[in-house]
Amino acid sequence: MAKKKLKRKISSFGKTKAGTRRPRASAKAVAIKSVATKAELQYIPWHTIDLENLNPLLQRQFIVGQDIMLARVLLKKGCIVPEHSHHNEQVTYILDGALKFWIDGKEIVVNAGEVLTIPPHMPHKAEALVDTVDLDVFTPPRADWINRTDQYLRGSK
Repeated sequence: MAKKKLKRKISSFGKTKAGTRRPRASAKAVAIKSVATKAELQYIPWHTIDLENLNPLLQRQFIVGQDIMLARVLLKKGCIVPEHSHHNEQVTYILDGALKFWIDGKEIVVNAGEVLTIPPHMPHKAEALVDTVDLDVFTPPRADWINRTDQYLRGSK
């Protein structure tokens, strides 16, 4: 019985039981919906999630689970993420490029293949030293990102 439920859940991401394609809700809508429901299996390829343009140098995509959020953030060289803090714990993993952080009175450069953990409520700022792709993990999920009330990111740089 459990296998049948799992197959049905996975098949709901774009195919009918007969195997024909059908229109589907955007992955972003599916991910946001999952915040208010119990944890469930999700299979969401990044290419199915629209890139959100926050400013000319910053784009992002994110997926939300029950108690966790994964964001793919694309920053052009010179992009500044202004100083901010949040109640969410954050893990930043740089896939490509480099970010310079100002955090806890220190300047820390995080390069491709490196990870930075940021405790809740710790003010931090970042600058892309080159074009950069990073994965950010937040727990709990960022309500300000989900609700699009993250004005500190929606500027010119």
